[in-house]
Amino acid sequence: MIFRHLIRQNQHNMVKKILILTVVIFSMFSCSVDDNNNFEIETLPVKTADVPDAFVFGNTYTLTITYDLPSNCHTFFELFYKHEGSSRIVAVNSLVNTNLACTDEVTEIEYSFEVRAIQVEDYTFKFWKGKDNSGNDIFEEVVVPVTQ
Repeated sequence: MIFRHLIRQNQHNMVKKILILTVVIFSMFSCSVDDNNNFEIETLPVKTADVPDAFVFGNTYTLTITYDLPSNCHTFFELFYKHEGSSRIVAVNSLVNTNLACTDEVTEIEYSFEVRAIQVEDYTFKFWKGKDNSGNDIFEEVVVPVTQ
């Protein structure tokens, strides 16, 4: 049962990503050559995260993060959510239009997503905070225990 849910969830996520990618590609090629629209994906750090104190196995929870869009050229693209064992790496991928004259209007955004507790091990959420001076990733780790 859990495996069927995971397969359905992965299929749903894949369909969403393909749809988003199709829209982005279509929007790039639907413009004339003179438009010179250029887009890049930029990963943005998570400022804050609101997570439950604990999970009950099998239940679904809503987690909320906040992040900053650093300019008017940035828009939300997708939640970066990567499984690594019992850990989850979380960040925000934004779409940046590099063809615009951008203004440094920082906009704080709140984004909520659901997590279903499907493992008995504690969840370790690694919220990406950016990179240090040496280019190494910085994470804020939050451990959420799972009860049955």
